[in-house]
Amino acid sequence: MIPQDSIVALATPSGAGAIAVIRISGKDAITIGNSVFKSIKNKELTTQKTHTLHLGHIMDDSKTLDEVLVSIFKGPNSYTGENTIEISCHGSTYIQQQIIQLLLRKGCRMADPGEFTLRAFLNGKLDLSQAEAVADLISSDNEASHQIAMQQMRGGFSNEIAKLREELLNFASLIELELDFAEEDVEFADRTQFHELLNRIEFVLKRLIDSFAVGNVIKNGIPVAIVGEPNVGKSTLLNALLNEERAIVSEIAGTTRDTIEDELVIGGIGFRFIDTAGIRETEDVVESIGIRKTFEKIEQAQVVVFLFDSSEFKVSGLKLKVELEKIKNQFPLKPLVIIGNKADKLEEKEIVNLKAEIPKILLISAKEKQGVEELKNQLLSFVNTGALRNNETIVTNTRHYDSLLKALDEIQKVKFGLETNLSSDLMALDIKEALYQFGMITGQVTNDELLGNIFTNFCIGK
Repeated sequence: MIPQDSIVALATPSGAGAIAVIRISGKDAITIGNSVFKSIKNKELTTQKTHTLHLGHIMDDSKTLDEVLVSIFKGPNSYTGENTIEISCHGSTYIQQQIIQLLLRKGCRMADPGEFTLRAFLNGKLDLSQAEAVADLISSDNEASHQIAMQQMRGGFSNEIAKLREELLNFASLIELELDFAEEDVEFADRTQFHELLNRIEFVLKRLIDSFAVGNVIKNGIPVAIVGEPNVGKSTLLNALLNEERAIVSEIAGTTRDTIEDELVIGGIGFRFIDTAGIRETEDVVESIGIRKTFEKIEQAQVVVFLFDSSEFKVSGLKLKVELEKIKNQFPLKPLVIIGNKADKLEEKEIVNLKAEIPKILLISAKEKQGVEELKNQLLSFVNTGALRNNETIVTNTRHYDSLLKALDEIQKVKFGLETNLSSDLMALDIKEALYQFGMITGQVTNDELLGNIFTNFCIGK
């Protein structure tokens, strides 16, 4: 049941600012707004056109609370599909609270987290995947995650799913029709066309599922662990990447005893760099805990940057190769970037020998910030951004990913049934389950528990 009461919330971040926006939505939103608003031109909000702005004052009886601008959006032509007004007031926290309390006394109630977007979904203004994209858009902190959220909010993902669901639904109807005429032994669904459709759906589902690997790291940031022995310049490299003194740098080995994390956007993609404690044999209890955490961070990272002091390669080259093999064997699937730091101390002959010993090595000087841009480019190469450039649909939501996997499983069952001449009634069950999973993504199939889980993660006021 779609709620009819009027809700109110602060739509801008809490705290003092130049301007704050208070949003009201519901059947009586404009009437309630009109009861506390006095226009400078004596206008009645209830008689004004939609999508108009009005200057005036918020009045608590004879007391003036603030001079404001009121925006009117009449349903169904509003974000929620209901009558909506937005009060742009001055950003004092006192003024915000006074206006909200006044509106509560006039008949509004405080909105739950995400309730404005929930109402937009219930009123058919957004499907469920578009509603979830609103939260992703709010939390996007780099170009790539913003682009994905915008593409999904515009309906790119849901349109693709809806088209597949509609085509499958048409064939499901023909299969059901065959069951009604089972005694006549007739086929209404062309099996050749049905097989082609299943192949096409399987192809699209696999593409969307594969895109999740890229989409998930773009949305959450790509964790990069910087590892190596103590005092090889890991903290200096982190500072060079971030272009600030984020980590403590010292000539004393073992200075970094815990992991330090910070984020950097490279080419529109978010990277989360983790400066770890140096890896070495130690009897220091605190340092050994840091080293154990280093291996935990490597486990969590998507990319590992192994740093060593290139000027010490003659002395410690054998030990270095042992450490590299240990990491490669323990984490064989993780991209490994091998970096020789302090390359500014090397002679040309030493550089040639080092590149011969370790062919894919990247030589830099973190202290002098030489080679840092090459490292950034190499990190960026690990991310498949082709889909972004081609504006393809990328899945970033774990719930969508789970439904796509289940839908693919059901489609493959239907395909197997078709190839083995399985009876139509059994195929119909698998088709229904595939349609159910498609519906779960867009919200054509839903329940209160699912909606509660999704919208309670929204911020209040959205």
